[in-house]
Amino acid sequence: MLWLAENLATILVSLVVLAIVTLVIAGMIRDKRKGKSVTCGGCPCCSGNCAHCKAVHAAKIAEARRARAKS
Repeated sequence: MLWLAENLATILVSLVVLAIVTLVIAGMIRDKRKGKSVTCGGCPCCSGNCAHCKAVHAAKIAEARRARAKS
């Protein structure tokens, strides 16, 4: 019981960090199931730096601007 009392702060902080990491991972899994990607939606093998991904990203931005202009 003494060990638990001495390490209570560490245990609580660890539980909070674990909860945050779990929520982040759950959000990533949910986004992946919805078809969203960590990259910009172009190539699955790059980090969004190829010409194709940059073009896809620019098109998404333009589409979002057009949608906001219509609203």
